[in-house]
Amino acid sequence: MKSTGLLRRSWILSFMAMSLSLSAAQSSTVPNLEKEPKIPAFSVDNMDKSVDPAKDFYQYAAGNWIKKNPVPADKSRWGSFAEIQERNEYLIHGLLEAAEKDKSSPANSPRRQVGDFFASAMNTALLDKLKFQPIEPELKAIDKVKNTDELFALLADFHKKGVSGFFDFDVQPDAKDSSIYALYLSQGGISMPDRDYYLTDAFKTQREGYKTHVQKMFGLLGENADDAAKHAATVLSIETELAKASRSRVDLRDPIKNYNKVKTADLISTDPAIPWKLYLTDRELAALPYAVVGQPEFFDALNKLIKERPLADWQTYLRWKVLHNAAKFLHEPVEQENFEFFGKVLSGQQEQEPRWKRASKVIDSEIGEALGQLYVEKYFPPEARTRMNELVNNLREVFLDHLKKLEWMSDATREKALAKFNRFTQKIGYPEKFRDYSSVEIKPDDYLGNVRRADQFEIHRRSTRVGKPVDKSEWEMTPPTVNAYFNPLMNEIVFPAGILQPPFFDLSKDDAVNYGAIGAVIGHEITHGYDDEGRHYNADGILSEWWTEKDSKEFDERAQKVVDEYNGFEALPGLKVNGKLTLGENIADLGGVSIAYDALERALKKDPSKRKNIDGLTPEQRFFISFAQIWRNNIREAEAKRRITVDPHSPGQFRSIGPLMNYQEFYDAFNIKPGSPMWREEKLRAKIW
Repeated sequence: MKSTGLLRRSWILSFMAMSLSLSAAQSSTVPNLEKEPKIPAFSVDNMDKSVDPAKDFYQYAAGNWIKKNPVPADKSRWGSFAEIQERNEYLIHGLLEAAEKDKSSPANSPRRQVGDFFASAMNTALLDKLKFQPIEPELKAIDKVKNTDELFALLADFHKKGVSGFFDFDVQPDAKDSSIYALYLSQGGISMPDRDYYLTDAFKTQREGYKTHVQKMFGLLGENADDAAKHAATVLSIETELAKASRSRVDLRDPIKNYNKVKTADLISTDPAIPWKLYLTDRELAALPYAVVGQPEFFDALNKLIKERPLADWQTYLRWKVLHNAAKFLHEPVEQENFEFFGKVLSGQQEQEPRWKRASKVIDSEIGEALGQLYVEKYFPPEARTRMNELVNNLREVFLDHLKKLEWMSDATREKALAKFNRFTQKIGYPEKFRDYSSVEIKPDDYLGNVRRADQFEIHRRSTRVGKPVDKSEWEMTPPTVNAYFNPLMNEIVFPAGILQPPFFDLSKDDAVNYGAIGAVIGHEITHGYDDEGRHYNADGILSEWWTEKDSKEFDERAQKVVDEYNGFEALPGLKVNGKLTLGENIADLGGVSIAYDALERALKKDPSKRKNIDGLTPEQRFFISFAQIWRNNIREAEAKRRITVDPHSPGQFRSIGPLMNYQEFYDAFNIKPGSPMWREEKLRAKIW
């Protein structure tokens, strides 16, 4: 898949994490490269029973785990998702080592490509010897630019290879005609996580650190101190202007305001300082009939900046983008300096992960379905897929009943909501057909080149399908990914193999634990189809207003209660959750708990023998504790601050309790009474799905 910041993914509504319980026989075949991480299963040992659940349910459910699991030095946060990822990476490490040693596999086969990519990443001696040679051709090309046309011709070439800059682009189903692909153009061009890092006093320290970092990087490139300082100031100045022209994360969540269909001729005439015709021709899009422009005002500002700033400034900016994009794939001093700022300063991470872990993430990002093919063959048995499909179908039945009985929705809107639900599809584990990367040249001695060629393959694959029919079999996450998502343009929910393991999916546990974990995840993704963003897409995945005005108003009033609740949660002293930014995920969490709980009650009614206490806890209590435990988490302050700014998901401690505080069955399960810290007045509770 893609690792660059060029592809637009805001429409994917992800859960955030998940994988499969491996048998002892499977685990024993993994090379003993390091200590095998334990399986992070649900456990009452994670609980702190000294805490009253009515006072702090998060600490009650996961307090012992929180005390005993500080953030490792090479992480910015540590939780159940990270534990699963750690185990997954251990398994993947075995696959990578075996693939690298296997010279008998055919050239350009998935195994050979994965092995050669890994070899190139681990050959640090060669990278230290080459220094900046891998990017010298690109830097020389920038120096030769004489005018704006040549600048954008070079930008088009860089964009084709995955080097970001100026703006972002993607090719996805047209939100107003989801049967064909369209080109999306959107704001971009900055290197720090969000526009707020450039514009607000809260990030003044990071801003100063960024300028110093850019200066150091130019110094490593060979510039003298004065030039490096001057060029760093230029980069910060340009990116600050781009940030000023950018919409906020909250504004970017409105799918209607961020869909602006523009004919190519109008695109060319509206912002004439941007040589669109030349750029699009070089991007293999000369015959483009129209583009979907996310934020027209951003391109107006960019047009003005191009006219106002000298060419030399843009050359400096583009040099930085090349250097920044390549930093992780170059020699040690550059890679380390990149980590010092983007790892330590922005996320609080104290040490880099081992190189093999960094390499595995790159390979998964660049040729992920090749790696995924090896992963699925070894670690994802067919019975896991079968069982997951059964669970999804159980949750779908419950949500369907909720839709049919929803008291606040009119029959006119309900009819269309049911039509959308009936078109819902699900994907489990891995694609039916893995992507063919055989045309991508992967060399064991060209790390950055492998990244560039893989990027070029993927971007070319996407660019050349503009105007063509949508491939509904395609996946937007790789099989080993510890996550799940809903795609409103496809009207589908997707669960990669990597998410289907404890503590989410554990066939050794009782139904209450599984419904509280994977059941809530399934319900979460289903609910995304009807959250504040997903509800704007109809049965065909088309962006449209299919709700009655009265029902729309009723939904907004109920959603506002969710906004108000999460606005009240304080993540750090003086820093509260942004209820509007996180609204979609919070609605999905709320729906996920409600649907999963009802599914559990049905299962218990169907088989009364399952209604028994375990570890002194009722099934209902284990359900809610299981849900809260999947959000156990420790996080560094810098990373918490970053995520509050950029992440549409609420912090883990609030995801664990936020939905429950709207749910009477939770209060009943733990005998929580009015006046308790966990109690939320009934009139303030949100009930949507």
